[in-house]
Amino acid sequence: MFEILFWILMTLALVSLTALIARKYGVEYMIGVYVSLIVIANILASKVVLLAGRTVPAAVIVYSSSFLLTDMLSEFYGKKYAQKAVWAGFLGNIVLVLSIYVAIIWEPAPFWVNQEAFETILKNTPRIVFASLVAYLVSQNHDVISYSWWKRRYPQHLWLRNNASTIVSQGMDSVIFISLAYYGIFPIKELIIGQYLVKMAIALMDTPFIYIVKRFKFYQGAQDSPE
Repeated sequence: MFEILFWILMTLALVSLTALIARKYGVEYMIGVYVSLIVIANILASKVVLLAGRTVPAAVIVYSSSFLLTDMLSEFYGKKYAQKAVWAGFLGNIVLVLSIYVAIIWEPAPFWVNQEAFETILKNTPRIVFASLVAYLVSQNHDVISYSWWKRRYPQHLWLRNNASTIVSQGMDSVIFISLAYYGIFPIKELIIGQYLVKMAIALMDTPFIYIVKRFKFYQGAQDSPE
């Protein structure tokens, strides 16, 4: 359990580091890392793991961390850039599912004997990506819109908008994604509850990171960015 906690914190730290890189080299770096997280999550979601006695997709850490990035984009650059990231991630997923489909049906070289294993690992990915696309568009857009709504009403309460937007969005994502991706394959009720509890925990853990980025004044004045 300690190792998993370490990897959660390490992932959140690395995601937060992109905010510093983006300040120097441009917001495109944050958007690029965000798209990477989304694509990686859809590949890792093929495996179901145990975390704190709950069954969750192996993508739970990576995907949950993506919400920290959209919150940072909303906070430091405005809703417009966060929405750009969401749509870039959507296009990245489309490329992923098409590329996997082509790779599976492509005739393998005569000496390559791993076709069956390759298909076993990735054959569910199109269904997972479809489920992810639906859940993704609903939950991530809700997160961006909700974050901006909370920010306008409670501009001094960063912790409130960071958690209120993410926790609700993560719940929506868990129900939609698990139902579409695993119905008829795994017990979805257990997966939904397990994934949502873990996502809520990660959402709470990511709050100090957005405070650290802001406190170090990496984005002095950016909190007044237009939405």
